[in-house]
Amino acid sequence: MRKLSILAVAGVLAACSGESPEAPQTMSTAEAETHSAVTESSALIYPQTRKDDVVDSYFGTQVADPYRWLEDDRSEETEAWVKAQNQVTFSYLEQIPYRDSLKERLETLWNYEKVGSPFKEGGYTYFYRNDGLQNQYVVWRKKGDGEAEVFLDPNTFSVDGTTSLSTLKFSKDGSIAAYSVSEGGSDWRKIYIIDAETKEVLEEPLVDVKFSGISWKGNEGFYYSSYDKPEGSELSAKTDQHKLYYHKLGQAQAEDALVFGGNDEQKRRYVSGYVTEDDRYLVISGSVSTSGNDLFIRDLSVADAPLVPVLTDFDSDTYVIENQGSKLFLVTNRDAPNKKIVTVDAAKPAPENWQDFIPETDNVLTASTGGGYFFAEYMVDALSRVYQYDYNGKRVREIALPGPGSVSSPSGKREDKTLYYSFTNYKTPSTIFAFDVEKGVSDIYRESGAKFDPAGYESKQVFFTSKDGTKVPMMITYKKGLELNGKNPTILYGYGGFNVSLTPSFSIANAVWLELGGVYAVPNLRGGGEYGKRWHNAGTKLQKQNVFDDFIAAGEYLIEQGYTSSDYLAIRGGSNGGLLVGAVMTQRPDLVKVALPAVGVMDMLRYHTFTAGAGWAYDYGTAEQSEEMFEYLKGYSPVHNVKTGVNYPATLVTTADHDDRVVPAHSFKFAAELQDKQQGVAPTLIRIETNAGHGAGTPVSKTIEQYADIFGFTLFNMGVTELPGS
Repeated sequence: MRKLSILAVAGVLAACSGESPEAPQTMSTAEAETHSAVTESSALIYPQTRKDDVVDSYFGTQVADPYRWLEDDRSEETEAWVKAQNQVTFSYLEQIPYRDSLKERLETLWNYEKVGSPFKEGGYTYFYRNDGLQNQYVVWRKKGDGEAEVFLDPNTFSVDGTTSLSTLKFSKDGSIAAYSVSEGGSDWRKIYIIDAETKEVLEEPLVDVKFSGISWKGNEGFYYSSYDKPEGSELSAKTDQHKLYYHKLGQAQAEDALVFGGNDEQKRRYVSGYVTEDDRYLVISGSVSTSGNDLFIRDLSVADAPLVPVLTDFDSDTYVIENQGSKLFLVTNRDAPNKKIVTVDAAKPAPENWQDFIPETDNVLTASTGGGYFFAEYMVDALSRVYQYDYNGKRVREIALPGPGSVSSPSGKREDKTLYYSFTNYKTPSTIFAFDVEKGVSDIYRESGAKFDPAGYESKQVFFTSKDGTKVPMMITYKKGLELNGKNPTILYGYGGFNVSLTPSFSIANAVWLELGGVYAVPNLRGGGEYGKRWHNAGTKLQKQNVFDDFIAAGEYLIEQGYTSSDYLAIRGGSNGGLLVGAVMTQRPDLVKVALPAVGVMDMLRYHTFTAGAGWAYDYGTAEQSEEMFEYLKGYSPVHNVKTGVNYPATLVTTADHDDRVVPAHSFKFAAELQDKQQGVAPTLIRIETNAGHGAGTPVSKTIEQYADIFGFTLFNMGVTELPGS
């Protein structure tokens, strides 16, 4: 079991083939003049964006918000603005001479069979599979040595592939399956319940479910979470009272029992409930923000048992990972910034009774269970090491890994004797290993089919010094033989928030970038979780500038070392990483040639007024909480720091009309400010994906098109006229 931040980084998929290093062709003086004319004529004719006289007052300071009207995602005027912006953007992108070639290359490398780790439910073994370019992964199954058959094909859920499968969970005996789907990328879900054998739908789907797991209690029903449907737009209106429900099979959703939340004096924005593997305990976690939770348990073996508090404050991130009868095993960072596992009896579960099981170390712990063992994965400078422990807390062994990289720790059911995990890094396609829990031996279960040879590439870790003297690690990946001449197109990718750790992983899209001779660099900025809670807190609230300083220092390091120069450097990030790009490009517009902010949090004075945004206050603070916090937020908020008369880098803002996590109004307002105030001729464009959301479940076809546009825009604005090898 792993806990993820609500504001999570959008994932990127992966693969590529190796070639000898070859620098992209850049243009002659005459070509540059023509190129500049094309760029200028395409980039400066923007749609007119109306300005309104809207002013807010914060502690006596008046702050204008002329583009407030763009927050109304249901208005015809906003819809017309989106269409007009897309028309300008796509007209510009269509003139990039190698745009189609990039798309074709992405499709070629993407087109290989991808199969996930198997898992057993009932009498079947299930697995996810994509034959290459399918928009969504298909769930297959087989019984024993029989032929595999399709169990669920999300590609049939909608004509354009924009309805995706989110969660699939089986009842205790595997006879019934409940699965949730997202339509158009929204975080709102529907849950369908089917007979696992016949695939017959058993009842009407549950609707209006959001930020929810599905946790079965035997074969009788399951727990799920949601908000009341908000007044106004379901894609942008505030949702901040999460609730846990129990759905009993055969009853109408309106009759579902409210288990937790809603009636309490303490508002909780995120609530989850899950049942232990033996069906003994219901565990309930509640949070007011994306960091910290209270915790309760209920003994399901006792009729009408009360909820028993484990924690009643929100000072730690704590959850139950396992139980052995009434003995609970909890993962916590309470008094342990790098996390540890403790044990306690369910009858007296308060912290004063906790006993260390796997103590805290100098490295951050992520834990899992399976096969009758615990697995402790540690990040050592953002690279994985995994150890196996028995139920007495004795270390059994370290699991040998293929090299420096990231693993998905072995996990499964208690009775499983073979567990599966994957290994990857920035140049190694993901390989699935089968691990024998008793012998401690890992065998390759399935190698990636990606047409890529890691031997042609180098990925190394460096440490650079940030503004305040802090040492920050960064992984840099590129073709072997790269000449450090300052002319290599480079993408610097960052996140830096919400305790999220950026560990090495392979990506098809990034592999294409590497194949073209590009450099891909990922620093582990403060605000992330790579070095525990202290590292996270060092990039929050009134210390958020540390994150931007780290990112700027990473760019300066790449330039100083000759990997690139300001003329060939692009910065990219999504969600909280979009905020990162927006803040850095407004603070240091001279540092980079291209800025690529995706689905970013750009209006730091109003982010908490949309959907579940108020829960992000642990990282950001809010403009209302104090004058000091207001001034600090206003000092870096991208929307409020675009200045007239500045040469901003070529910018391609990307967002989606169904993003109800970071609403697109953030990106709309930022793009409008840039278009209004940009001094130079570099284009300022916004690419708005329709019928798509924050990233999860995006169809492969849309993902490929988006990356072709991002890479094309980047190279074109670096002066690249011809792709290597074309």
